[in-house]
Amino acid sequence: MSRSAVNSTTTRRRFLLGAAGALTAGVAGTLCAPGSASATGRTPTAAGTLYIASDSTAQTYSSGYYPQAGWGQKLSPYFTSAVTVANRAIGGRSSRSFIEQGRLAAIHAVIRPGDYLFVQFGHNDATVGNAERYTPPADYKEYLRNDYIRATRALGATPVVVTPVSRRSYDASTGKFNVSFPAYVDAAKAVAREENAPLVDLSAASRSYLDRTGVEASKGIFLWLDAGQYPNFPGGVQDNTHFQERGAAEMARLVSRSVAGLGLPLSGEVVPTAAR
Repeated sequence: MSRSAVNSTTTRRRFLLGAAGALTAGVAGTLCAPGSASATGRTPTAAGTLYIASDSTAQTYSSGYYPQAGWGQKLSPYFTSAVTVANRAIGGRSSRSFIEQGRLAAIHAVIRPGDYLFVQFGHNDATVGNAERYTPPADYKEYLRNDYIRATRALGATPVVVTPVSRRSYDASTGKFNVSFPAYVDAAKAVAREENAPLVDLSAASRSYLDRTGVEASKGIFLWLDAGQYPNFPGGVQDNTHFQERGAAEMARLVSRSVAGLGLPLSGEVVPTAAR
């Protein structure tokens, strides 16, 4: 990379961090619950909060979207009542736009020592034709490193890198599922290794699960619905990215099962049913 390119990237990152910080003042008041952390006087929580920074594959959907659901929406039952899941995932966001819009800053405004930040991006980062979302793998890696991992650790919380969950993409000749967004999967693994950050390889876990499920049966995992089957989707839908409730719950189970093996304090809060 040329010196001018490095300077341009540095300037852009400073702008993004500055903009996100400025937005924090406007959103912190709405996100701070009684007893939550402020910018000063942070103290460890007795029972940690698990924050999720992600996209539509993890977000919580209202009843108007039933049976569509995200894995973050279904995560709480796989942990004991000592863990609060605060799902901040929202559709259409990439690792970059989540920062640009002040959403990561809003989490950092309330996260406390002893809490966790699970970060899963890649689906929207890979949309080359969408300038608002597209984030090259190299930039994605640096956002994970500097903004999601290091900045979260500076607040006393633990970042957990989650590789992007698999799409319903498979090799028709073998029936095996493909690695979705491989460049982003590799970048997430690399930065987690370099920063010694906990890693949930949801890409591998979900692909293995889908291989066991099979191509045809996997329609019941993803948002494949017949016309007239559900009022919210009267014309039906064939969606190979998003999940219906069963699929979201299965992906949440895979996340929690991976957490159980990470050796974190949070690992001891995974309920036994997640290990099945």
